[in-house]
Amino acid sequence: MTIKEIAKIANVSPGTVDRIIHNRGQVSKENIEKVNAIIKEYDYTKNIFASNLVLNKKYKFAVLILQNEESEYWQAPLIGLKKAEEEFTKFGIRLDYYFYKFNIESFNKMSRKVLKLDYDGLVLAPVFYKQSVAFLTEFKKKNIPIVLIDSNIPEISDLAFVGQDSYKSGYLAGKLISYDRKKESNVLIFKINSEIEDNSSKTIFNLQKTEGFYSYFKDNPFLPKFNIKELSIKDTDKNSLTTAMFNGVNGVFVLNSRVHLIAKFIKENSLKDIRLVGYDLLDQNIEYLNDGTIDFLINQKPEEQGYLSINYLYKKLVLKENVKDSNYNTIEIIIKENYEK
Repeated sequence: MTIKEIAKIANVSPGTVDRIIHNRGQVSKENIEKVNAIIKEYDYTKNIFASNLVLNKKYKFAVLILQNEESEYWQAPLIGLKKAEEEFTKFGIRLDYYFYKFNIESFNKMSRKVLKLDYDGLVLAPVFYKQSVAFLTEFKKKNIPIVLIDSNIPEISDLAFVGQDSYKSGYLAGKLISYDRKKESNVLIFKINSEIEDNSSKTIFNLQKTEGFYSYFKDNPFLPKFNIKELSIKDTDKNSLTTAMFNGVNGVFVLNSRVHLIAKFIKENSLKDIRLVGYDLLDQNIEYLNDGTIDFLINQKPEEQGYLSINYLYKKLVLKENVKDSNYNTIEIIIKENYEK
């Protein structure tokens, strides 16, 4: 019996059944009792488990992801991946992790390694655009399910995606930066990575977020003039920031979770009237959100992305369900007044 069949009998959505099975909340007590009664009656979990034991079926998934030591952000999807691995191990699922550093040579080395091995599914965080496209073009020849997290590559067909629409989040950032501005403004877009980006190492999330940001101003010509300048800095180079950079600046958009580096500089130098927008609920970011230095954080829910990527492969390969390929997270705007731990 599949999740869809249980949902039909219980007269609820498959998503509701899935949340009940995996204890993810947001379900009424009535539906929980109804679905659990059906699961018990039809011995749902036992049937799947027994079937896998009889067939001795094992599923090996490769996870190619940025090394979590590079950023606090990348620890979160790993937590979600390991949570899913623990939950689904009883169905014969095993994950092999391949970590690459924030440089093209490391990504190419790990991706070549994965290409040589046999897996039933792949989870990829495609940081480097050109290199990810080249790798995926080859990997697709294996004809196995591929799930992208964090950033999507829509120009390559037949890939699943779990994450936020980077273009739309950049578009939203433009709206937040420009909100209630009545006169000409100067805005900085900061790209902060462990290495300075060049044309050969453009990251997908930076490209898509920047495109969305500019599109907001293009689509709203009635706004006052916004002078936008892009800057790239290394997160390890503390001396690369100067107060002169911020002369006359009214807004700053940081393309990733390292917004706390800019917030720290703004606070230490007592810079005023700068609207600061960045990403993710890192502890350091929350500190500057609460004291008012950061105005808005856009939450990308990285832990949820990691979990749902394995959940997708589980449904597709173990349950043999038809699952939706695009799973875009809701874009959340976090301010100090609505932040909850």
